[in-house]
Amino acid sequence: MRTLWELIRARVTLLRLEPERGEITTTVIVTALMAIAAIAIIAIIVAKLTAKANSIDLGLGG
Repeated sequence: MRTLWELIRARVTLLRLEPERGEITTTVIVTALMAIAAIAIIAIIVAKLTAKANSIDLGLGG
C-alpha cells in the first residue's frame, strides 16, 4: 500500500511541475473547430460553383 501511495504522490508531483498541460485541451478544441469551419466553407464554395456550372447553357440543343 505504501508503494502505491508513493507512486501516486510522485505522479502528482510530476504533473504539478508541468503547468501547461491544461492548455493542450483548449488547443485541440480550437484546432478542431477551425478545421470544421474550413471544411464547411469549402463545401459551400464547391456547392455554389457546381450550381453555377450546371446553370450554364452550352447551346447544344439539349
